[in-house]
Amino acid sequence: MPQSSETSQSSRAQSTDGESAGRPHRRRHPLRRLAASAVLAGGVLLTAAGTGHADPYAKPGPAPTLSPATLDLRYAAERATIEKALATARNVGDTERARALTAFLRPDRHFLAVDPRGRGQAVEVIGDLAHARRVAVLVPGADSTISGFDQRAGRTWASPGGGARAVYAEARRVSPGSGLAVVAWLGYASPKTFSSDVLTDTRAERGAVELRRFLVGVHRVNPSAQVGLLCHSYGSVVCGRAAMEGRGSGGPAWRKVSDIALFGSPGTTAWTAAALGTTARVWAGRGTADWMEDVPHVRIFGLGLGPDPVSRNFGAHVFQAGHAGHSDYLAPGSPSLRNLTDIALGHPADVTRV
Repeated sequence: MPQSSETSQSSRAQSTDGESAGRPHRRRHPLRRLAASAVLAGGVLLTAAGTGHADPYAKPGPAPTLSPATLDLRYAAERATIEKALATARNVGDTERARALTAFLRPDRHFLAVDPRGRGQAVEVIGDLAHARRVAVLVPGADSTISGFDQRAGRTWASPGGGARAVYAEARRVSPGSGLAVVAWLGYASPKTFSSDVLTDTRAERGAVELRRFLVGVHRVNPSAQVGLLCHSYGSVVCGRAAMEGRGSGGPAWRKVSDIALFGSPGTTAWTAAALGTTARVWAGRGTADWMEDVPHVRIFGLGLGPDPVSRNFGAHVFQAGHAGHSDYLAPGSPSLRNLTDIALGHPADVTRV
């Protein structure tokens, strides 16, 4: 839950939009700001109405606890879950889900978790998790689903799986033999953009518990690997809550997190990077075409997600994100992908800063 200091500050109903105005390259777009505010206001009025039908997908069965000895068994168990879910998708005529699950079963893919219920969750590993020197964990934002795990609006890099593969490919290009593994971590119930859930940290708090639990498992599999969190959009709220829950202690798994990158972020609920309570380097970036710039960065009575992470007063290391739109940070050839890959690799000197 938010700390009392946050509560006292929230009583001021203070917007921090003016802070990022201090950056000379930022320009205000009144119409875009109005549209972005309308989107969020609409989210309060809309409800995620159910279909009235029972979920046809079964709860996943128990899987082996993560460890070096059980890693392959875990991959095999999740493959069985995927096969069962695919049979259900075909039976009920869920063509989009069936298409996605069929792709999951390619022999070169490895999943640590799959839950087909609801909009779905999935955690995929790209690379050699057990022997990696660095592990990058991509935490996606709103509207992330199993059906869109590999592609979103015709763009692979805008999806959790496609984005993770983009980082992995870029790392192999700029630093062959770097020993990086990348995890596409859709391990929480991602909210819909058009819902009241995106205005609070409720789902992020639940996701933070799962993220920290996952990092414990990664540490058991590979205790020497350092971890970089790449947190997009609402995923940055999940990462922020995960950091604040530790408040500097967090155990050996959390202490292996050396970098936290927030991009396209609506806020983290923390008032400053220091308030995240982590020893990790905290990075923030936002493209000039990202509508998130125009979302009011406030927090009052539990609504809103707090200050803008790219604002000066927040205190993060701000990296260059070019002209990226909200879903384009991991587009091949973009400055944002290069910088996020250098953060994933643990190469802070190579990151171009604002």
